Amino acid sequence: MDGMLLQKLFGPGQRWHGPCTVVIDAEANIQSVGSDSIGSSATKSYAQRIASGRISADAVALINEGKVILVVQQHKIRQGPNEELLKHTLTVVDAGHVVAVEFPDTGALTALGLTPPAIRAGSSPGTVQRPAL
Repeated sequence: MDGMLLQKLFGPGQRWHGPCTVVIDAEANIQSVGSDSIGSSATKSYAQRIASGRISADAVALINEGKVILVVQQHKIRQGPNEELLKHTLTVVDAGHVVAVEFPDTGALTALGLTPPAIRAGSSPGTVQRPAL
């Protein structure tokens, strides 16, 4: 992805930005499709794992003059019935390997100088209605 475009999206300063998904051209993340389970007589059954380049980020920062992206993920780990442990993972990504960035809303369009499109709500988005005869 172009470094200038990343600087427009994340700003010229080295500061943290909100949640997004960073897609890179490597298998950097492993996600399980279901949950692992322990069956009868302690037989373990593992859910299918999928390797992808999609990294769901809780915070992202562009540093080193747009050459490096820092991606922070927050994981909640249950220790007991009333106890959760928060763990943070930092991934350092070369900006030259970023393929795409997905945002949860259209707010990033303002950084590019665009206004969000007027999207018609309905049961079949993306289709065009036929003109009445």
